[in-house]
Amino acid sequence: MSGFLWFNCPVNADVPLLGSASAGDLLRLLRDGVPRTRNELTAVTGLARSTVRARLDTLLDAGLVSDGGNEASTGGRPAGRFVFNARARVVLAAEVGATHATVAITDLTGAPLAVRRLEQDIADGPDAVLAGLVATWRSLLTEAELDSVRPAGVGIGLPGPVEHSTGRPNNPPIMPGWDGYDVPARVGAEFGVPVLVDNEVNLMALGEHRTCFPDAEHLIVVKVATGIGSGFISNGMLHRGAVGAAGDLGHILAPNAGDVPCRCGNTGCLEAVAGGPAIAASLRAGGIEAHTSADVVALVRAGNPEAGKAVREAGRTIGEVLATCVSMFNPSLIVVGGTVALAGEMLLAGVREAIYRRSLPLATGKLRIVPSQAGDDAGVLGAAAMVVEHVLSPAVVDRDLA
Repeated sequence: MSGFLWFNCPVNADVPLLGSASAGDLLRLLRDGVPRTRNELTAVTGLARSTVRARLDTLLDAGLVSDGGNEASTGGRPAGRFVFNARARVVLAAEVGATHATVAITDLTGAPLAVRRLEQDIADGPDAVLAGLVATWRSLLTEAELDSVRPAGVGIGLPGPVEHSTGRPNNPPIMPGWDGYDVPARVGAEFGVPVLVDNEVNLMALGEHRTCFPDAEHLIVVKVATGIGSGFISNGMLHRGAVGAAGDLGHILAPNAGDVPCRCGNTGCLEAVAGGPAIAASLRAGGIEAHTSADVVALVRAGNPEAGKAVREAGRTIGEVLATCVSMFNPSLIVVGGTVALAGEMLLAGVREAIYRRSLPLATGKLRIVPSQAGDDAGVLGAAAMVVEHVLSPAVVDRDLA
């Protein structure tokens, strides 16, 4: 787990519930990790003390709440305190890229308990890739001695468009054999728990927001790697759009792209001229050996001036498209990650240059454009957060307890 970034973000718990709090609502109050007595819970919820006791007993029996010890006594019997038990269940999370995957086990706060990175090709198809994820989760559970802990749910990020409501990929350009594949049914059959699937960049946005930038209510996360994608956080919530297709930045028409073919079947797409392979191709055309995003980054880090210029120009092109997003969406923060972003300030400088040149001062006056803080872990942290938000929502908790 070395290098795995995690910041636990508090839950907005102390919202009066006016006597209507269910067991799930009571759990939401306790998810901030602060131990509370029955009297404190009674005061916050407005419930009768006997009702609070009964609902606490239900949560204790399920293992979701544990005894947090006693308050310091001021005379008489000390009051018992109760706290959320984040280890009651585990979450299985994975972020799958074009050529890699990060697989993790987390607790119910989304904090990682075990992590493994895999080299694999998304083009191998859903059966092979998902079997690899399942095998890795089982191996991690054994190695971390978590076999006896029941999974709460599974979260998976995929490198293509996903209809979030069904968890099925939808015409993903780099994922042969995946179109319409029932990922939740395949993985759910292995573990018998809810399986949530989303585009990997949506989950990167969720991961960056939850773990690194919780105070940013409006932000865009951009991934620049083999392809280019983005995720939008609006009013503190992940914005997926009507069918989960929001943020498909890489297939917006890029300025001055001409008729360069894109793997999606269209021409002139942003990723066709500014993605990692496109940058590498432009370098090869100039006699510099480069084939992948990693090759481009290595050249920039080695001080190759042509590679540096190519990456900065790609940043400008990405910035031209993002300037439109800034005008339409007005974020306070843009986070740039992905393999190509490892080239450092060259890419960011180009992005900033174009955005500040093209966008109105009102939109950019408080705008920050920064590198990813969660790095390679953003997607898997977001996958875990997606599952936690679902399985610990009051409605789902109450249904499961019933």
